[in-house]
Amino acid sequence: MSSISKTLTKFRTINGGSLLKQRVPPPQPFSAASSSSSTSTFTSQVQAAEKGRGDSNWSKWLLFVPGAITFGLGTWQILRRQDKIEMLEYRQKRLEMEPLKFNVISPSTESLDSLEFRRVACKGVFDEKSSIFVGPRSRSISGVTENGYYVITPLMPIPNNPDSVQSPILVNRGWVPRSRRDKFLEASQDSELHSNVAHPPVQQSEQSSRWRFWSKKTNILEDQPPAVASVEVVGVVRGSEKPSIFVPANDPSSHQWFYIDIPAIARASGLPESTVYIEDTNENINPSNPYPVPKDVNTLICSSVMPQDHLNYTLTWYSLSAAVTFMAFKRLSPKKSQR
Repeated sequence: MSSISKTLTKFRTINGGSLLKQRVPPPQPFSAASSSSSTSTFTSQVQAAEKGRGDSNWSKWLLFVPGAITFGLGTWQILRRQDKIEMLEYRQKRLEMEPLKFNVISPSTESLDSLEFRRVACKGVFDEKSSIFVGPRSRSISGVTENGYYVITPLMPIPNNPDSVQSPILVNRGWVPRSRRDKFLEASQDSELHSNVAHPPVQQSEQSSRWRFWSKKTNILEDQPPAVASVEVVGVVRGSEKPSIFVPANDPSSHQWFYIDIPAIARASGLPESTVYIEDTNENINPSNPYPVPKDVNTLICSSVMPQDHLNYTLTWYSLSAAVTFMAFKRLSPKKSQR
């Protein structure tokens, strides 16, 4: 029994020692390399933490960018409102002036910029065959919207009349329904066809002397131009329109005019590009001949965006700026711990 107990005791001692040797690692010797590696690891961790803290600060400032942008847009609307007020006041003062006699004015003496929105009185004769229709333009009549066109006709000088215009001008006579344009185009096409048709020759052997006399007299009467009544137009000098990107380009070859381009219309009418363009504002409409309908003077002192609209836009942008700025402060404010 004693030998067996001694054997077990020796076995436990040997196994226990091996287990201890396995569990407890031997102490490693201290070296400078291990110290420097641990120091560099700690330093990199600190730098990464500082960089993350800096990025978070920048991200916090980015929350205030929408508020700054909307505030700037509101301030820009204030400046636009002031410019619009000054522009409309300038037009109002120009329209209240007495009309200028256009017989003493020509494009060479005064530039178009100095004449724009100035009322002028013109006397001459309309060249109806050279009319151009610009549109379609809608007009509300008794609550019903109807599409039509602006008719622009050259006003020609009257020979030997010092009171008439000295050079041709383009006159926007007003709005006409679509049917008027269709009839004009049909008549112009018919006249072109008739002018191209050749008349058959007449046998002179069958003509008598008396018939020749009356035929010559008839030809002389037909060669005389018909008398054209002169007109006096009171209108406002205007410039070309600035179309939006959605408006198609004009096509003079097919008589398609979508916006007013004064140099192009002047070329199509056989006039110089510097021809003055006015809009008729005559308020005395003949009930028997209501078309064309001249433009209303009040439309010239209006704009698509009025000063009141700019004020509304300003309040809207400032409200958005206050809202998003308040949301940014709420997002950055520290949350209170709940007990």
